[in-house]
Amino acid sequence: MSTGWIVLGVVVVLVFLAFSAYNRLVALSQRVGQAFADIDVQLKQRHDLIPNLVETVKGYASHERGTLDDVIKARNSAMSAQGPAQVSAAENQLSGALGRLIALSEAYPDLKANANFQQLASELSDLENKIAASRRFFNNAVQEYNTGIQQMPAALFAGMFGFTKKDFFDLGASRTEVEAAPQVKF
Repeated sequence: MSTGWIVLGVVVVLVFLAFSAYNRLVALSQRVGQAFADIDVQLKQRHDLIPNLVETVKGYASHERGTLDDVIKARNSAMSAQGPAQVSAAENQLSGALGRLIALSEAYPDLKANANFQQLASELSDLENKIAASRRFFNNAVQEYNTGIQQMPAALFAGMFGFTKKDFFDLGASRTEVEAAPQVKF
């Protein structure tokens, strides 16, 4: 009879550990989803700002058609991307195209002095800072989640419950561009 109680006690402890691990992993997974949604909100604001910025630049630099077309194509690609990996890659392309667009202002003093352009560029800069903060929050949530599915006792149950590793919002191929020192010419 005492063996039966011991087995029952072990089963109860295992069930408790499984429920506890499952609930913790669900909470971590929800945090990752919420963090990605925060990034998505900021990216949508950036996508909405881009047409106004392109239209402002068109008036001053209409012969820079290739750069303007690149920005629009990158924006459309970013808007249709799905999931963190695709969104990250598309947004990195868009960031590069936007960087080239903003660099045009250096070649066109009238554009650089335009109040509308200055306001849009300022809004874009503010959004870029918010996106960077949202990415950091997302990557922190992913790190906590990935650690959570690898720690004991959750590691015993994570695969069984369908919890798999999530990807970070990474700079990817554009990392070398971001880490390179900017070229300043006078």
